[in-house]
Amino acid sequence: MEDNRGVNTSIDSSSLTSALRQHIEEAIRAAGGWLAFDRFMELALYTPGLGYYANGTAKFGTMPQSGSDFVTAPELSPLFGWALAQQVREALDASGTDEIWEFGAGTGALARQLLEALGSRVKRYTIVDLSGSLRARQKQALDAFGDQVAWAEQLPDAIEGVIVGNEVLDAMPVKLVHRLGGEHDGVWHERGVVLAEGEEGEDGKKGPGFAWEDRVTDLRPPVDGIPGPQDYLTELQPQGEAFIRTIADRLKRGAAIFIDYGFPEGEFFHPQRHMGTLVCHRAHMVDFDPLVDVGLKDITAHVNFTGMALAAQDAGMQVLGYTNQAHFLLNCGIAEEMQKREQKERSQAAKLVMEHEMGELFKVLMLGVGEPWLPRGFSHGDRTHRL
Repeated sequence: MEDNRGVNTSIDSSSLTSALRQHIEEAIRAAGGWLAFDRFMELALYTPGLGYYANGTAKFGTMPQSGSDFVTAPELSPLFGWALAQQVREALDASGTDEIWEFGAGTGALARQLLEALGSRVKRYTIVDLSGSLRARQKQALDAFGDQVAWAEQLPDAIEGVIVGNEVLDAMPVKLVHRLGGEHDGVWHERGVVLAEGEEGEDGKKGPGFAWEDRVTDLRPPVDGIPGPQDYLTELQPQGEAFIRTIADRLKRGAAIFIDYGFPEGEFFHPQRHMGTLVCHRAHMVDFDPLVDVGLKDITAHVNFTGMALAAQDAGMQVLGYTNQAHFLLNCGIAEEMQKREQKERSQAAKLVMEHEMGELFKVLMLGVGEPWLPRGFSHGDRTHRL
């Protein structure tokens, strides 16, 4: 059963998390009692029918009262999609292509905004999304566009067009590495998950619980030494980098635009960021324990944009630009468009560019194939030199 937002209201959250806990428990036992965190994160988010992004619970929305856990830029203001469309149009024209591929399309809000702004300039809009429940919401939201929109289970061997990914890289599983300080200074461990006695859940039953366990590893952050005597926990992002390499392999003509929260390498691995960036989101609140309420909350890490850019370059792509979301949207004309809108809409759109809201934390990385060119979104404030 779904309400008018397309949210499944018949989901029993206690049975959902209990079933997912049991599934992960079996995976830990099968792995010999210790599961690397990236595998745990993958199961918690993407186990079919049970993981956070694979079940039917509400996720996207502007207020917790709607049952949502967080808000994304397209949900906050349709001017996000309008501004992005200006850059997409330029990239389509520059590459002589007419297709858009979007990864992780959420509720379909960004797809709708891009299609409304670009109209017949887009021959085909293809969505790649692992979540069956979200695909159902997308199809409902985009029904008016008919055959112009398609869904793909896997990538073709060749893509020509513009690839878009808004808050996609942050949801890709990460490895956790931990350097012990004090007398153990310099010893790196990989953090994994083991079984522990569970606490009583919402159903009144005790289920399997999870705990951290570190093991000595050869894995290291991609920087030369991180000074300081303190313990240091951080994330490595091999799955995100592998995804970028896959995009580079398949994209024959066109560009790729990724928008997400994150930092360049020097800021990502700064000594003061000694607790890493991994967080969870539920009901618009943040917590730091991914081992509880599995399947009922988002698990995410900030993006190391330097790692993504290097992965792209190593695979033969060009970095066309890198800047914060504020500069990108302003370069694409959002300020001028805001003046044409009602006050309420202007106020919402302002959060996209305000430094203390989304303007600075979110970054935009644009990649291309063939000869490099300067996209309008990076005409002022480009930070490629900081990567």
